[in-house]
Amino acid sequence: MIKDFLKRLVKTRRLTPIEKISQRLGYMGTAFIMISPYLLKYDSMGAITYVIGGILSLPQVFVAKQWNIVAVNLNVIIGYLIYLITQ
Repeated sequence: MIKDFLKRLVKTRRLTPIEKISQRLGYMGTAFIMISPYLLKYDSMGAITYVIGGILSLPQVFVAKQWNIVAVNLNVIIGYLIYLITQ
């Protein structure tokens, strides 16, 4: 009885192709962002990986309509691009 009730609360659906691609790009972007702090000491390699990670993870949060994370990613991209240009 409880199991049936809980099943009714969950909607089962398949991801669209856009959601699948954006999710995979988001995972790649997250990996780039995770390794970036360790690469900051090697000239501009860490900043470049931060920018790549921000760009790759942007579609995932845009499709999911997580606007606060979109703003954070844009901030990372713009901030590190300015850092790379002025360096």
